[in-house]
Amino acid sequence: MSSRVHGRGFHSVYARGQLTLGIGFPIEAYSSPVPDMLDQIALTQDAEQGGFAAVWSRDVPLLDPSFGDAGQIYDPWVWLGYVAAQTSDIALATGSSILPLRRPVDTAKAAASIDQLTGGRLVMGVASGDRPVEYSVYEVDFESRDETFRNVFDFIRTATHRPAGWDIQQAAKSAQLTLLPKSYAGDLPLFVTGYSRQTMEWIAANADGWLMYPRPAVQQRDVVNQWHNALEAAQQEWKPFSQSLYIDLTTDPDTPPTPIHLGLRMGRNSLLTLLRELKAVGVNHVAFYLRFQQRPMKEVVAELCEYVVPEFPRL
Repeated sequence: MSSRVHGRGFHSVYARGQLTLGIGFPIEAYSSPVPDMLDQIALTQDAEQGGFAAVWSRDVPLLDPSFGDAGQIYDPWVWLGYVAAQTSDIALATGSSILPLRRPVDTAKAAASIDQLTGGRLVMGVASGDRPVEYSVYEVDFESRDETFRNVFDFIRTATHRPAGWDIQQAAKSAQLTLLPKSYAGDLPLFVTGYSRQTMEWIAANADGWLMYPRPAVQQRDVVNQWHNALEAAQQEWKPFSQSLYIDLTTDPDTPPTPIHLGLRMGRNSLLTLLRELKAVGVNHVAFYLRFQQRPMKEVVAELCEYVVPEFPRL
């Protein structure tokens, strides 16, 4: 059983039997590998005011032409700090921090700093990474990234843990090396993305939740059931299940869904039907990505906030 204590970011996004919605950076449509990153704060504030539970920052240190996507361009921790200063309630999530690339102490300190400065708003998605060129630049062995991932994960978990009753001044009196700051509430919520080259058993036993890729609801039900079975086998309590979804929201609310890359083109009523199905099979959070959107972004965010988010609001 887990005794970890998480902050308000986790609890505003996740609860058993509930589904909330998030939105991923960049909040814009772009055909080039590099987005313009215009109006991001205004759109984030619109999403926060409209009841979105989380915004998701990506970790793409280098533009690899073979992948063709620079994410939100900026370092995820610097970017989340910038966003945090101009928002108040929306959870700040990484989707996902590539653990093997950077020194564990640096990642742990950045994550704990964001969590402390925002009063516990961080939700930390983590991954092993799948771009060999990045490993080459960072001079990290690509083939052993599974073991490196576990080692960094364990370091972050231990180094950022704040025991009950612990006071920061205790560090000044200690004779041991201590990472400061610690997490705000006690523990950073760590979500593994995909399998990250780990077994389902390891993820169930060690992660605080699972981030997965989009599938039709009937298929996602099987994956969610596998997750719940793995948690039971590992003697763990309920832990949340999240997924991403690229959407191209049409002006006609009744447009039926048609496939796009990692998502669907559809009207809002079709989207509502899908979200209800996902909630029914046990999905707890869906993060929208709007790269392939064909309408003005402010208009799309406003429509989502008015007609979709109220059924699945921030907790």
